[in-house]
Amino acid sequence: MEILGTSLRVCVDDLEAHVGVYERLTGTQALRFERGGVSVAAVGAFLLMSGPEAELEVLRKVTATIAVKDVTEAYTVLTEVGAQVIAGPVPTPVGRNLLARHPDGSIFEYVDRGGPGD
Repeated sequence: MEILGTSLRVCVDDLEAHVGVYERLTGTQALRFERGGVSVAAVGAFLLMSGPEAELEVLRKVTATIAVKDVTEAYTVLTEVGAQVIAGPVPTPVGRNLLARHPDGSIFEYVDRGGPGD
């Protein structure tokens, strides 16, 4: 499985109040989108997330987002090493993702950049 990069997940109460800080820190402009009632701003290696507390409570359990070349391959490798895939793979607006609990209990989101449903 080829890992292309990692994004750190940051839950904030007010997305607008924090996006500028991360844009300045990274020197990049935020890419914004909504997912499941949560507003997200991808800024460099950071994913800022804001929304209903019930949704954020779930998101806080995910340690990081890991970009991979192919989510299907990630699924295979994860299950081979004893990880439990707890959601997905499912299509997203920019590719596919899955959530997996590693044998040590850590939960990670794996994403690829393929087209929706690829």
